[in-house]
Amino acid sequence: MSILNDGLIYLLVNKYHVVSTEWQYFALLLTFVILSIAASYFLGSINSAIIVSRLVYGEDVRTKGSGNAGLTNMHRNYGNKGALLTLLGDASKTAIAILFTALLLGFGYNHGISLNDGYCYMSGLFVALGHVFPIYYGFKGGKGVLVTAITAMILTPLPSLFLFVLFVAVVAASKYVSLGSVTVAVLYPVVVSGYVSFVFGGAKLPGILALCCILFSILIVWCHRKNLQRISDRTENKISFKKKKDD
Repeated sequence: MSILNDGLIYLLVNKYHVVSTEWQYFALLLTFVILSIAASYFLGSINSAIIVSRLVYGEDVRTKGSGNAGLTNMHRNYGNKGALLTLLGDASKTAIAILFTALLLGFGYNHGISLNDGYCYMSGLFVALGHVFPIYYGFKGGKGVLVTAITAMILTPLPSLFLFVLFVAVVAASKYVSLGSVTVAVLYPVVVSGYVSFVFGGAKLPGILALCCILFSILIVWCHRKNLQRISDRTENKISFKKKKDD
């Protein structure tokens, strides 16, 4: 597990001494960062909802319901089976991207949170950007909620437990998945910062980590701007947990 926690870069620099100057180290680091960003974005651009709807149901989910290629629209149109397959696909691509980044640059897991130099958070962010703006589908994808949630669960599992309970409570009370998503997204930087301060004796969340958390929040809120307007107008669709006939 040491290579996951420290990364290949640590072994190359400190054990095998493949670099001898700061410039060589910077070049190696930059190469690994670019590889991580590219892999994360291209993996993120793989849209599980579109693939599942086409392969399993012979349709394109973007022509159904809200037109969004995401988990909620999959559940609304294809029921639990479609939603589960989408969840598995999006969770897998997110986990693979973060694992790849951890292999290169380290995970830095400590006290229920990843505290590396922000590389794994950056990886999750580019997975989300790929999901929202996929290169394979004309830069029109989903809203990034699921991949962001998976990233949070991997990198900040303990704070994410609280946020998951809050998400369930908001959705159960309002029947609006979008409202639950936005609520949790807005609170994510606050909860993670508070957790770090509590566990590490008043320590502040490292700058790059704080920035990534804030960018996650901004992305989710921006993607749900139309949903928020529809909630205000009382025209937003409410979630239904009734089982589809084809499940």
